Amino acid sequence: MYKEAKAFIERMYIECDLNKAEMEERLTHIKREIDATGTYTHTQDELTFGAKLAWRNSNRCIGRAHWRSLNVVDARDISSDTQFLSSIESHIKEATNDGNVKPYITIYHPSHPPRIYNNQLIRYTGYEDCGDPMEKRVTQLAQHLGWQGKHSDFDILPLIYQMPGDTIKYYNYPSDLIKEVPIAHPNYPKLAQLGLKWYAVPIISNMDLQIGGITYPTAPFNGWYMVTEIAVRNFTDSYRYNLLPLVAQAFNFNSLKNNTFNKDRALVELNYAVYHSFKANKVSMVDHLTAAKQFETFERTEAKHNREVTGKWSWLAPPLSPTLTSNYHHGYKHAMKDPNFYYKKKESRGCPFH
Repeated sequence: MYKEAKAFIERMYIECDLNKAEMEERLTHIKREIDATGTYTHTQDELTFGAKLAWRNSNRCIGRAHWRSLNVVDARDISSDTQFLSSIESHIKEATNDGNVKPYITIYHPSHPPRIYNNQLIRYTGYEDCGDPMEKRVTQLAQHLGWQGKHSDFDILPLIYQMPGDTIKYYNYPSDLIKEVPIAHPNYPKLAQLGLKWYAVPIISNMDLQIGGITYPTAPFNGWYMVTEIAVRNFTDSYRYNLLPLVAQAFNFNSLKNNTFNKDRALVELNYAVYHSFKANKVSMVDHLTAAKQFETFERTEAKHNREVTGKWSWLAPPLSPTLTSNYHHGYKHAMKDPNFYYKKKESRGCPFH
């Protein structure tokens, strides 16, 4: 742990141009704390810099150019249900920012954090016959706890959480807390009749944040949506909503044979609809080509600082017209730098109560 702590502290003091003598004093204090307790405690400045650095190092994120703008909330002292739920609501409200989405992270205690069972703080239910298939397990857990939804394609899941030493509970968000965007197309009015919508802010809650040897198991964080995340992946992936046939009908594309190219046309028009629906509702969103250009800027900036940009190619090349971006045309070293975000180890598929 001290080796990882030392590497992180040295990087922080170098990049932030801090006093070297103070760095040595801080490392001495950390060493003593680890020797005495087996761990150490980050200062608020270390926590803030570490969270931002984790975003900069995140291999799957195309939006890393904005890493310095991350708002970091230190919630390590939270210990009660009331405090926890208030902090979650505050995160959603502040991050949504009435549509002008702000990058945000709320970090809870590393060794006795509240546990969040949702994959994202905001997600739609997945029933056997409707909704988002990816959320079936979490939906079943909510129902096991006594929650009942409206049984529609876009029921918002409750927050499912567990405070240290307590039972698993669910919490319904206030109806006015979560901003949603109805999807329509200015040239194809039939699309609005499908009743499609999506929530404004993707707040990831199923990843560990690791900073200098310390793991924070509960640290929900968000940026803003890139249009293809919703229009290509969430709406049209076969194992998600699988809406391409319905959408094509709304666009009057009667045949989806491969050689008609109507699948491609429908996908482009759906992206146009999602993007302009978000913009019409004054909700932040970036298109995939602009995001790729921003990533090019990020790569140039990192090169000026002699920092290698690592990445996962399949995530950095957008799923729509990838060859129009520079990301598609060269590879990336998929090495994980610290600090970073890590997916949690897969758990048993059994009932979480037993």
